[in-house]
Amino acid sequence: MSLLDHLNAKLAALSAQSLRRSLRRADTGTAPRQTVGGRELLMFCSNDYLGLAAEPALAEALAEGARRWGAGSGASPLVSGHTAAHEAVTDTLARWYAPHIPQARAIGFCTGYMANLAVVTALGDEHTELFSEQLNHASLIDAARLAKARVTRYAHADVAGLRTLLAASTAKVKLIVTDAVFSMDGDFAPLPALLGLAEEFDAWLVVDDAHGFGVLGATGRGSLEHFGLTSERLILVGTLGKAAGLSGAFVAAHATIVEYLLQAARNFIFSTASPPAVEHALLTSFALIDGPLGAARRANLVALQAQLREGLVALIDRHPRLGWSLTDAATPIQPLIVGGNAEVMALAAALETAGLRVPGIRPPTVAAGTARLRITLCGTHTAADVDTLLTSLEHAAAAQERAA
Repeated sequence: MSLLDHLNAKLAALSAQSLRRSLRRADTGTAPRQTVGGRELLMFCSNDYLGLAAEPALAEALAEGARRWGAGSGASPLVSGHTAAHEAVTDTLARWYAPHIPQARAIGFCTGYMANLAVVTALGDEHTELFSEQLNHASLIDAARLAKARVTRYAHADVAGLRTLLAASTAKVKLIVTDAVFSMDGDFAPLPALLGLAEEFDAWLVVDDAHGFGVLGATGRGSLEHFGLTSERLILVGTLGKAAGLSGAFVAAHATIVEYLLQAARNFIFSTASPPAVEHALLTSFALIDGPLGAARRANLVALQAQLREGLVALIDRHPRLGWSLTDAATPIQPLIVGGNAEVMALAAALETAGLRVPGIRPPTVAAGTARLRITLCGTHTAADVDTLLTSLEHAAAAQERAA
């Protein structure tokens, strides 16, 4: 067998399991209605939770940043890539999280994936035991694999089980690592209880707030604001490519931790800094998140979540033979669990025929047998949009029942 034959056999196996993925070309920017392959679709799959990616003020700020700073940063932050725009962003974030993290300081990264790798690999040395949530994002899983620390997984949201593991640990340093909002289930980590364990067992608590930043809390500060948490043990990772509408990420933590990351995080030291034009535009994004527009869109998200969830519960009740179910989601991520890979892809195809795009999510992103539609809401969706989705799902469910 040639090398290409080996890869083609693996690709064929993916196809046989309905696990083959493909790129879809969008012809317009992300928005509730997007042209994909020449056809306008009603989208329920973006992480642009506040609709800021399409906000004209943000586009103008990005253009203004390019006019002022040019296109690229030219080098890593520690060489010449760190500008006043980068510093203004991290200074703003440090002020935002000062009520939650004593002596807060922030440091920027190009992506959330890089930020998670930085924190876990820099802090997860040979003296550390890393306690990783079962449903953590792939970036945290990969970071744990790369860290020198011993890695112990704990079951999803199992505070009692984690307590037992922490009590048995003899590690000099303990690092609890968790998503704040789980990206495929849409539910919360029990952060207050996890912080209590961190205090009890002298551990750090790393919180990946990719899907909470901008969305949760009265002013959009995310999960720490939502739960009202304060501790120097908190290490917050936030993503700026979702609700903030742009790109990049940050870590907010006690100043000593951030200083250590600056010295030890290899993907900060050896990566080119993000474009300063993006950093310039992020200041406008923060103002929008913090202002009346952000508040209005968060309120709309809450209303849409309630409308969608009520409709999905009724849909499942009307079609029990399909075996569909929901998670305990209380966020803009509202998954509809279908089960089989082929079944979820058939459902996604039926919705697309009806003019909606809600991609199916399959293993290894989720566990085998839990393939799902990951329905995500945007603050610029309308109640009529949600009604359209629910009506289309009803038609698809009825068709599947007739075919069964």
